[in-house]
Amino acid sequence: QVQLVESGGGLVQPGGSLRLSCVVSGSIFSMYTMGWYRQAPGKRRELVASISSLGDTISADSVKGRFTISRDNAKNTVSLQMNSLKPEDTAVYYCNAKYLSFDNWGQGTQVTVSS
Repeated sequence: QVQLVESGGGLVQPGGSLRLSCVVSGSIFSMYTMGWYRQAPGKRRELVASISSLGDTISADSVKGRFTISRDNAKNTVSLQMNSLKPEDTAVYYCNAKYLSFDNWGQGTQVTVSS
């Protein structure tokens, strides 16, 4: 069974930085399209950024220039570097792995941006 385990969330002041990581079990990590999603209270889950198996990335307009997604296939890890954080970035962040009909989620990690 494939598992996704996120880490790196926490409380940070506006303008600060956090780095989220997601480690994926299994042997075909390099074939997954990996994504970071977030869900704020009372809102729908939304895509933050994703990275394909070839390394192509897309990002939500709200995070462009501030967040960077990357992957390390040797470590089965996808990361999200978040800079210049804003209060509106507060949410539970989820890691996602997709390949053909496979679509799996991590348990989520809380990010709170507040002074």
